[in-house]
Amino acid sequence: MSDTEILAILREYLWAGVWIASPMLMTALIVGVVIGLLQALTSVQELTLTFVPKLIAMLLAFILCAGFASRLMVSLFHDQTLRIISGS
Repeated sequence: MSDTEILAILREYLWAGVWIASPMLMTALIVGVVIGLLQALTSVQELTLTFVPKLIAMLLAFILCAGFASRLMVSLFHDQTLRIISGS
């Protein structure tokens, strides 16, 4: 296996990590901005007000995107297994 093949595999896995993590990260970003705006408008500075809704939204995002993430990981594993079996 050459260096370029190894780098291509690593690039593929890194992009898979980005695709798997992005729904939860984007959810946390959007909920955090919305709650921050609400706190700025109402002058309520409660720490649990930011933590609990963000946690619930990220849990929902995880539940909704778990199928996509598992299909992506299984396909990567399947492709890598086929590469190992074929010897390339």
